[in-house]
Amino acid sequence: MNRLSLGIAWTLVALACQAEGGGGPDGGRSACRVEDVRIGGHLGSKMDACFANNVKTTDGSYLAAIFQKHEGTRDWQSEFWGKWMHSCVPAYRYTKDEALKQNIDASVKLILGAQRADGYIGNYKDECHLQGWDIWGRKYTMMGLMHYFDLTGDKAVLDAARRVADQMIAEVGPGAAGKIQLIGMHHGMASCSVLEPIVWLYRRTKEKRYLDFARHIAAAMEDFEDSPKLVSKALAGVPVAERFPHPDPWWSWKNGIKAYEMMSCYQGLLELYQVTGHAPYLEATEATARSIIDDEINAAGSGAACECWYHGKRFETAPAYHTMETCVTTTWMRFCETLLRVTGKAAYADQLEKTAYNAYLATLARDCSTFSKYCPLGGTRSRGNDQCGMTINCCVANGPRGFVAIAESLLMADAEGVMVNLYGASTATIALPSAQARVTVVQETDYPKGNRVTLRVSPDKEAAFALRLRIPAWSARTTVRVNGMDVSGMAPGAYLSVRRTWKAGDTVEMDFDFAGRVEGKNEHFALFRGPLVLSRDARFNDGAVDQPAKMPDAGKPVAITPVESGNKDIWQAFTVMLQTGTDPESAEMKPHPVHFCDYASAGNTWQSDSLYRTWFRNPMNVMARPYVSYDVPGN
Repeated sequence: MNRLSLGIAWTLVALACQAEGGGGPDGGRSACRVEDVRIGGHLGSKMDACFANNVKTTDGSYLAAIFQKHEGTRDWQSEFWGKWMHSCVPAYRYTKDEALKQNIDASVKLILGAQRADGYIGNYKDECHLQGWDIWGRKYTMMGLMHYFDLTGDKAVLDAARRVADQMIAEVGPGAAGKIQLIGMHHGMASCSVLEPIVWLYRRTKEKRYLDFARHIAAAMEDFEDSPKLVSKALAGVPVAERFPHPDPWWSWKNGIKAYEMMSCYQGLLELYQVTGHAPYLEATEATARSIIDDEINAAGSGAACECWYHGKRFETAPAYHTMETCVTTTWMRFCETLLRVTGKAAYADQLEKTAYNAYLATLARDCSTFSKYCPLGGTRSRGNDQCGMTINCCVANGPRGFVAIAESLLMADAEGVMVNLYGASTATIALPSAQARVTVVQETDYPKGNRVTLRVSPDKEAAFALRLRIPAWSARTTVRVNGMDVSGMAPGAYLSVRRTWKAGDTVEMDFDFAGRVEGKNEHFALFRGPLVLSRDARFNDGAVDQPAKMPDAGKPVAITPVESGNKDIWQAFTVMLQTGTDPESAEMKPHPVHFCDYASAGNTWQSDSLYRTWFRNPMNVMARPYVSYDVPGN
């Protein structure tokens, strides 16, 4: 990518922006309200335990107390409270737990009391304002305040968010001396990600200065050579791992491939697109999502190493330090949720499902009281260290937000009708303005243990609309019946639209293709069943999990047999007939049953007794083919 082509790309963006003016689509689809959802089964039990043992037990006042002191210089203490609010307010809506509400109320009171006369809510010394993670922390504070305003309607809280934004505008807004794209970490992406709550504030106040500031931030990201250039580079097709040169030092402003901060900026661009209709924002965001899916997202549905993009899909069979940070996993889920709501494309629901049932559930401790910081595809994982002198870290604060993304994505409503995006035991109700009705969908299933889902569709009055059913991309053969009658026309990776007059008691039965699948890469292979990727785990005590094994025939179904695990901490267990080892004269080289479990259960003791592995080395046979190693360029 040369400077000329980037310049042309951004010139086209600028001209389009001048031509479009204001006014945009403002959404297009509505998501479920968390209070109108109940999730059951295994996923629901994990969500309930997380809300009870993590969100509720977190002391919000402890997180808020740091704002009463101004001792920070470069740390990120100021993000923790806002991240917690991003999950605890939805958790309260879901549970109506009064103790949680009191916890929230007490923390908000401390936050309001810590606001200075100039509007600042933060913990940085005056001489360190705008350095390090200062604006990043203010972003999360504004988001937390607006979550509370949405819950309570307390105008004083919204006014506090206004004052935070107004002080920031004076510092780095249009005409100010400060350049937001030059401030903070990771080529300004950490600071520029404040775009998201600034647009939130505009939505809630309709005050033009916030829209002007949002546009200023979007323009600033393209303003000079070292700006993030998130629109022009995406439109020019630059992969996310190649947006900037390999950084030195790594944890610095020079690192422009940091996954979490990059996706956070695109969240803001999606928000801005929804109020302006400026198409390049959406086009750039979708181009980036395609790059992440094609180049980075691994078999378990997450990515990044040392918290940065690195062409991870190409290298996922090789162990790497600090893979699949939980902050990256939950932010990817939010990103897919927003893209799904804005575009209605099944690909984003497919990605959200893949991440939810694999990478995300794998981050949880067994009692769901905390989250692992990193989650490799093999080995062990752990909670990670506390940060910033506090008894919390970024991933523990961020982790519960994944459940919120799941709940809000279960159903969506658009002009055609109701979209069923995710499958699992649940009840969800959503308003359908086009039919002036509320529609409840009950899913009776043990999915993804079993492959059948029964949906009971109950509008509060008879109504004509389309029920749009996601057909997962991995399900080669799906059958659908409405009130016992077969329906045709489904295609993997798309929505099946069933348009009729629906009434209470109507039933849809769906059977998905759970035939075992094998994927080969870099002389390794992985096994899949439905939306799950499978792993070996040392607790099965049936051989070393790192044993090589002969890869089953690619392109043919693999017989994956469900079995009882004998361990309450393993959700799903299976056997697969494999030839293991490298000694053709040993008994192992005859096909024999090898135990696997779902990746999320693998390694969940966080100790070596549950050492696990997901990609398996296919032994080299020099009589049959040449050796190809995963570190050969272009392989």
